[in-house]
Amino acid sequence: MFVARLGSLNALEQERASWARRFLQPLASADTIGRVFSLIRTEDLRHFGLALYSRLKRNKALQGLHGHRVLVLDGHESSASMRRRCPGCLQRRLSDGRIQFYHRLVLAILPGRLFPFLLDLELQRPGESEVGCATRLLGRILKTYPRAFDLVIGDGLYLEAPFVTFLRKHRKDAVLVLKDERRDLLKDALGIFSREAPQERIEGQVRHRLWDVEDLTSWPALGEPVRVVRSLETRTVRRQLDGQLETKESDWVWMTTLSRARTPALEVARLGHGRWEIENRAFLELVEYWNADHVYRHHPRAIEAFWLMATLTLNLFRAFLCLNIKPVLRGRHTQLFFASKIAAQFHLDGLPP
Repeated sequence: MFVARLGSLNALEQERASWARRFLQPLASADTIGRVFSLIRTEDLRHFGLALYSRLKRNKALQGLHGHRVLVLDGHESSASMRRRCPGCLQRRLSDGRIQFYHRLVLAILPGRLFPFLLDLELQRPGESEVGCATRLLGRILKTYPRAFDLVIGDGLYLEAPFVTFLRKHRKDAVLVLKDERRDLLKDALGIFSREAPQERIEGQVRHRLWDVEDLTSWPALGEPVRVVRSLETRTVRRQLDGQLETKESDWVWMTTLSRARTPALEVARLGHGRWEIENRAFLELVEYWNADHVYRHHPRAIEAFWLMATLTLNLFRAFLCLNIKPVLRGRHTQLFFASKIAAQFHLDGLPP
């Protein structure tokens, strides 16, 4: 269903006759598959993901990002409803007083030069924050993949002392967005930056003005000094509406535990922007092209299991393209072309003789 991008269990059920001809056994109904997925052991699905990770690691297919083994974390709201609810639903009160039920999850990926690998995910529980959910997810990843990463990248939501302390306890570094203007750490860093001349670097069409300060102790809850890097980036783009050139400027600030001797400021900026991999090449593709947000069965375990199946499918698909399709052929077509060919073959095999 996921490989052919059918989009629903009902669409899969339409293939019952062709499934019986090809595999010599009937396909279960949509209701039965949904019920089974609400009882399935998600640990078994994660075992398949671990086996795939091990194979790709041995084949040197999982390459790091800018000299680091990077893990990117981010949250995603997969569904929301005003009426349908299950024991795992989160709830919030809207501005008009109505209560909305929804599901959120935290996904962990390993960015790489060939393709990002979707490592694991965790559903957020009622009464739990996204950071708490991410900490639970990291606890399991550290047991299953202890050497898969040495650096965690996240947005400003993860800039909490318990979370960073948890990473440091396990000897992992962090690069986290620093954007809360109320934080003393940001105020002190900006005060120092205002008295220093920036370093200038040009990378492609982007001009970086970089500030870098180490050994800041303005975060006493963490209990150790940290480093703050600022990148004021200027780029020139051509507007689609009138074709005129326009200069755009963006200001980024990151907190990191990486030392200056180990990672220069420009590398920290590159790593910080690597966080976009999870938005562009994980959530966007899973939702838009692989129907991961569809509620196949409204049950917390079923939702988690179907999401794990979706991530496993996308990992297999990308590994197949990068490791089995020749670069010349890959360069001629998009990923959607190859996905459409797979779906077309699936339907073609289902036609009666």
